[in-house]
Amino acid sequence: MNLELLNGVFSEMKVPELFGRYITNSHIEKCFNKFPKSIISTIGYSVEERPIYSFKFGKGPIKILLWSQMHGNESTSTKALFDCFNVFENKSEITEHILDKCTLIVIPILNPDGAEKYTRINANLVDLNRDAQDLSQPESNVLRDVYNNFKPNYCFNLHGQRTIFSVGETNNVATLSFLSPAQDLERTLTSNRKVAMAIITEVNAALQTEIPNGIGRYDDGFNLNCVGDTFQNFGVPTLLYEAGHFANDYDREEVRRLMFIAILKGINSITNGTNNIDYKAYFDIPENGKCFYDIIIRNAKLKDTDSDCVDIAIQYKEVLKNDKVHFSPKIADISLLNNKYGHKEIDANSATVEMTENSMLIIGSEIDFVILNNERISLKP
Repeated sequence: MNLELLNGVFSEMKVPELFGRYITNSHIEKCFNKFPKSIISTIGYSVEERPIYSFKFGKGPIKILLWSQMHGNESTSTKALFDCFNVFENKSEITEHILDKCTLIVIPILNPDGAEKYTRINANLVDLNRDAQDLSQPESNVLRDVYNNFKPNYCFNLHGQRTIFSVGETNNVATLSFLSPAQDLERTLTSNRKVAMAIITEVNAALQTEIPNGIGRYDDGFNLNCVGDTFQNFGVPTLLYEAGHFANDYDREEVRRLMFIAILKGINSITNGTNNIDYKAYFDIPENGKCFYDIIIRNAKLKDTDSDCVDIAIQYKEVLKNDKVHFSPKIADISLLNNKYGHKEIDANSATVEMTENSMLIIGSEIDFVILNNERISLKP
């Protein structure tokens, strides 16, 4: 399963109906006619009675459970999953052995209410990824029921991460991040954790040619309220995938391609066996840092001050308007940001930076543009 082949297949199989950051039930339902009705099930309902769907592929003895959009505003992996579905249904040579050896159950949107409102939480304002013990929400119980009935051998917990994350404390963006969650407070390296680490190691090695130094590893602090930690605690190798940022890719279409590759490589690693993979290489993946802002304006003077030059950090706030996600720039920090980096950087060269004429920059202000040397500079992506 080489990258050239995967990239070629992705170009052919990408689902055009799904694009951008706002992906809901109504969007994926438009794609259902591409697939046999027999593989699609309604496995439960959300707080607001939206259906929660699952797809079933393959006929093999290795059982793999995957779910996406547990957080409703993390949609990149949902797009990538539907691209994978297309490959599965078209009986591509790269997936034929997967479907012979594995049975996959996939929940593309676990939190359809959050997806509709473009929020992390569900309609009861609960983070489903902190509800693994209380099981207080219908969506949490749907996932647990599928887990209990299916009895998977592996779990893939698919998420999206903010643009702030870096690979270590560097200026390398964490385009993808992974984690083999802990299953106890001691973070014991159990056999199932090692298996998850081995799979991640192989995925990381494959993707380094696509995004060199662009993959991070989450801290494995234990929290049994998190679904991944709970399933790992049950003794099932569980992998956390996080879709992050790529240069100028705020729609996360390039990251979608990378997630497509990462998902298929992860499953392929399972079908080929992990005994010959050195799980210890997992620890060579740098832990995530938080070194990025969306924009940094460097060497700026502030109006009506005699202070030295400072840096101005801008972070985008994601806002849903008219069924589209807009990126609203917001001033996040004004200081010397020597150990921080911007996905975009503007050098003010000691000139005064203003919001508008006779206005001052204030942390927390939402701002679409700045004035620099009498020029209006847009801060929109």
